Amino acid sequence: MENPDLIDPALLLLAYRGGVFPMADSRDDPEIFWVEPKRRGILPLDGFRVSHSLARSLRRGKFTVTCNTAFDLVLDACAAPRRAEAEDGGETWISERIAASYRELHRLGHAHSIECWIDGALVGGLYGVGFERVFCGESMFSRVPDASKVALAWLVAAMRIGGAELLDCQFITSHLASLGAVEIPQKRYLAMLREAMRPKEPGLPVQSGFSGLGAGAAGAGAASALGVVLALPDAFGALLETAKSAGFSSSPGKFIAQSLTQTS
Repeated sequence: MENPDLIDPALLLLAYRGGVFPMADSRDDPEIFWVEPKRRGILPLDGFRVSHSLARSLRRGKFTVTCNTAFDLVLDACAAPRRAEAEDGGETWISERIAASYRELHRLGHAHSIECWIDGALVGGLYGVGFERVFCGESMFSRVPDASKVALAWLVAAMRIGGAELLDCQFITSHLASLGAVEIPQKRYLAMLREAMRPKEPGLPVQSGFSGLGAGAAGAGAASALGVVLALPDAFGALLETAKSAGFSSSPGKFIAQSLTQTS
């Protein structure tokens, strides 16, 4: 039986493909409103900034990083009340209704999470919505220094290796700006969004889209060259395989730090 309180998944995906996303005023707010910012935050995949401290965290392998292992836990952590000094004033926009809707989107294969663990404890992560060559980052959290930054670094590395093109941050913050995010007019964002959703070129393999189950990690090496885009879980697996092939099987963080530093 369908849950009448959920935002219809088809409507939710349609909104994202049109550059719009839902928010609420508080955790227990039953209403939602649709947001189309005049200025949009994006993080260019070739412009991710790796500070010395972040590079050190990646190379040391302090965190165990996974994909789609604990989506519900990440979502709950992102929806928890923020510190009073947080940029959003401490209130969450992720209402119970919105959270339930993203859980359903995850069940259908369109929402994904990246998790950071230390000794089996979840200490940071992020989640968002993926489609075509686009990933719309919704929220991230960190319980120890660098945890959310490491999760974002792994996301960027996976998107690059999986053939994605656009990482949407929705709103710019000083934290995101320090990592390379920039603010652009919504009109320009919509043009970039349309480009990232363009149909495949004739003669190329069918694209899986940056959501769903995807085509597997086997073809990741030629993903970008062939115009194929892998779903985030497959791109994450491809990232691990590529790191292994490059001799970093025991320390993929070193491979990520090296690859991101070369282009930042």
